[in-house]
Order: sequence, then C-alpha cells, then structure tokens
Amino acid sequence: MAMAVPVQKTGKTLNPEVLHFIQDRKPESLNAEEILTWAIKNFHPSLALSCSFGAREGLVLLDLMHRIEPSSRVFVLDTGRLPQPTYDLIDRVRDRYGKTVEVIFPRAAEVEAMVRDKGFNLFFESVANRQLCCRLRKVEPLNRYLAGMDAWVTGLRRDQNLTRADTPKVEIDAQHGGIVKVNPIADWTQDDVQDYVSAHDVPTNRLHLEGYPSVGCAPCSRAIGRGDDPRAGRWWWESPETRECGIHVEEEEAGSGI
Repeated sequence: MAMAVPVQKTGKTLNPEVLHFIQDRKPESLNAEEILTWAIKNFHPSLALSCSFGAREGLVLLDLMHRIEPSSRVFVLDTGRLPQPTYDLIDRVRDRYGKTVEVIFPRAAEVEAMVRDKGFNLFFESVANRQLCCRLRKVEPLNRYLAGMDAWVTGLRRDQNLTRADTPKVEIDAQHGGIVKVNPIADWTQDDVQDYVSAHDVPTNRLHLEGYPSVGCAPCSRAIGRGDDPRAGRWWWESPETRECGIHVEEEEAGSGI
C-alpha cells in the first residue's frame, strides 16, 4: 500500500570497484536490464526508482526492476497538485505488482507560506516563481529522501529535451551527496519506450490517451499536438532552456533551482 516514509541516513559508501566501473564509462556498453541488474546487485535495498507516474519511462523501469527484484523500491513526489489520473495509476500499480509505493510530501509550512505570499498560481507569473514552487514541492522533498539512499534510478532519456542530451547511463550525483544516479534508458527513443509498454502491457497514465505524453502537476501540464516535442506540454509558457524543475540539473546558486 502507498505510505509516507521517514528518511534515515544509511552511511554506505562506494567501493573502488563500483567507482571505477562508473568512471570508466562501462555502463555505456550495457543495456537497460544489465544496468539495472548491476545496480540492484550493488545497492539494493538502498536503491529506489523515482517515478512520477506521469511518464511511460518510469513505469517501464518499474516493470523492469520488478522482474529483476520484486522487492525493488519505488517512490513518488506528491506535490499536492497532481491530477487525479496520476493518483489512480499509483493505486493500479500497487495492485498490479503488489508493491509499496513510498510517497514523499513537501514541508507543509513552507508550501503554506509560499501560497500565502505569492498565490496559488504563482508559477505563471515568472520563471523565478515557477522554480520556487518546484523547489519547495519537488526538489526539497527529493533531497530529503535521497539523503538516506546510496543510489537512485531515473527515466531520463537523451532525446527528451536540450537539457538532457548528454545524460550518461550511470553517474556520480554530486548534487545529492555523491550517491549514484542510474539512467538505464538514456539511449532509448520514444518508440523504444512505447514498444516495451505494448509488449509487457505496462500500466500507464490515462492522460496519455488524451494527448499528454508527460504528466506533472495539473496546472503545469497540457496536451500537445501531433508532431510536437514530447516535453512541449510541460511549462509550455517558458522557453525550452528553462523547462526543468531543478531535480536533474545543478542549482546555479543556493535556493535557485534551474
């Protein structure tokens, strides 16, 4: 069942063999299943998949990891602004896989202060406001959760947008204390993702059928047209160079997720 979980520091550190494996870029020659098998062998249970339940990539990885290790962990950041179909999907996944979904919430007092000061829809007013909202609702809760982990898995792909073009399959995540960040499908295309979903009947967000290839918070996601960039429906009022919540990019300065 879905649950909120406390965060505790594990204290585990990388061994030289793992470090050399990453630094020598050996993961680049491996496929997604091989990378996940390696990651689970070396880091489980202090390894978790970050799944938004709003993109097919995360569900593909959840399915792959479950096939390798049924007790593999998955978490979701509940920002408080997710659309109902996303919550419905979380419950479907829980029932389908018999898996606990670890639900991470933002700090209520910080969100309350932000909304009191800037309003519910501050993100439409400026990039700085949108980044503030993302930071309090997503980046800070993620940082808090990852402080207790040794590695995490993401669904980043190189062809998703400009900011992800150089994504490695495995990297040392300096932004989160030097833990390992695993991006097993970095070299997959959108067609590869859909082929896996179809072949394994992977549950997905029903908003995909309404033209949403990527679903985040309800106010910040919309359907796109045929031929549009798959990320065009996220923060569509901004330029492509700023369409990140801050989770997968370094912060330029303290308190400013870029």
